[in-house]
Amino acid sequence: MVSNRQLFLQYVAQTSDSSLQLEIDHAEGIFFYSTTGRKYIDLVSGVSVSSVGHGHPEVVKAVKEQAERYMHAMVYGDFVESPQVRYAAWLAGRLPVSLDNVYFVNSGSEAIDGAMKLAKRHTGRREFIAFEKAYHGGTHGAMSILGDTGIRSGYLPLLPGVKHIRYNYAEDLRLINGDVAAVVIEPIQAEAGIIEPEGDFLIKVREQCDRTGTLLIMDEIQTGMGRTGKLLASEHYHVVPDIVCLAKSFGGGMPLGAFIASKEIMYKFTFDPPLGHITTFGGHPVSCAAGLAAQMVVEKQGLMHHALQMEKRYRDGLRHPLIQSVRGRGLFLSVVLEEGVEIGRFLSDAFENGMVIDQFLFSGNSFRIAPPLIISEEEVDDSIQRILATLDRLMK
Repeated sequence: MVSNRQLFLQYVAQTSDSSLQLEIDHAEGIFFYSTTGRKYIDLVSGVSVSSVGHGHPEVVKAVKEQAERYMHAMVYGDFVESPQVRYAAWLAGRLPVSLDNVYFVNSGSEAIDGAMKLAKRHTGRREFIAFEKAYHGGTHGAMSILGDTGIRSGYLPLLPGVKHIRYNYAEDLRLINGDVAAVVIEPIQAEAGIIEPEGDFLIKVREQCDRTGTLLIMDEIQTGMGRTGKLLASEHYHVVPDIVCLAKSFGGGMPLGAFIASKEIMYKFTFDPPLGHITTFGGHPVSCAAGLAAQMVVEKQGLMHHALQMEKRYRDGLRHPLIQSVRGRGLFLSVVLEEGVEIGRFLSDAFENGMVIDQFLFSGNSFRIAPPLIISEEEVDDSIQRILATLDRLMK
């Protein structure tokens, strides 16, 4: 009999020749359970997606109830759909007052593309500033601002008029001028290995945008919705963007993204031409119901504060000769290993030790800790001990 793994390799498009190929039977809380009965701690959350864990009863209930009412009804924007309306109102009540108009889409990449289109439409300009080692998605627009020449070079030509500058180098901000429609920036660089802004760097970016009439687009796709201990990571640095992009945990485990701006800016999509952005499945009612249910769990259970407490627990516990430092905020952490440690070997050994851990695209000596925000103190301690034991094995 042909196995699922054989069918997977034969018929499912592969993204690399080194996938984990963990065959999932079910998932619950912070754990995956394989078809062989093995249990794994999820320290990745589907790359910051599963903030309230797997199979949370409130999210499952919301999905079931909405699916029973209706699923896809019409191309986005024509019908008044309660899940979209309720989620948008919930967001507007918690975001900065200038971010009061939500355009729901399918994914983070689409949110970025939509935000870039909106910036062009609002400013009448065509150029963009992005940052080295930034990651914003895999569509052509998002890839055009991706901060790695090696990846971009495989798909040239991409969008013209994009300049990449260095993150945390204030002197590079002079390139933000009157020709630039928008600066696209992560408040904390994710795939660079969790790099925070130094000092008042983000404030300087905001000020230079204000001086030149340039929009500031904040990519909060990985960092948003409570992962760093605040609803938006940019709140830590006292900066409000003109447009914010959300996805990943925004959908509560379902596919959902959004770009959010002021009503004044967003209105530019309604004329010359109308339908400035259009999406069939964006803001799917089941996804919106799941996303709102998940965020209400985050809020009711105080999971943003809990994330900060668990950050401290990880920082206190992750002490080892092979650990150089721990970077990040909340449960958005990077463990930096000493030079010479084989990160691939560590990840493989960690998997054998019952952990799903991921590395970063642009940081070769660090790994990600981003478990579901519901992780308990005991589960944090268990994962710490497993990480330390895996590092001990590497030293031997």
